[in-house]
Amino acid sequence: QVQLVEAGGGLVQAGGSLRLSCAASGGTFSTYDVGWFRRRPGKGREFVGAFKWSGGITLYADSVRGRFTISRDNAQNTGYLQMNSLKPDDTAVYYCAATEGRGLPLSSSSRDYQHWGQGTQVTVSS
Repeated sequence: QVQLVEAGGGLVQAGGSLRLSCAASGGTFSTYDVGWFRRRPGKGREFVGAFKWSGGITLYADSVRGRFTISRDNAQNTGYLQMNSLKPDDTAVYYCAATEGRGLPLSSSSRDYQHWGQGTQVTVSS
């Protein structure tokens, strides 16, 4: 069973930056697609972005495109979500997720991801 652990959440003022990490263990991370999702107060889980296991293909939600950047370091079995120009509306619990990606398109649907971290809280103050 692949295990995912998020880190890097915290309290930041509007306009600031945070970098979240997603450390994986127990599987072959290099062939897994990585997705990021969030749950904002009073709302359901929503897609943030995703990174294909090969080829550098990424997807971003319209709400974060241009502000957030997804990357990965396969040698360290770690994915990253760099968040810049943060807004109060970005306040949420952020989750990383992973799924075996060979032969499949990159997905923005949470139902296509098998493994999930427990989430990390990001709070943006105004």
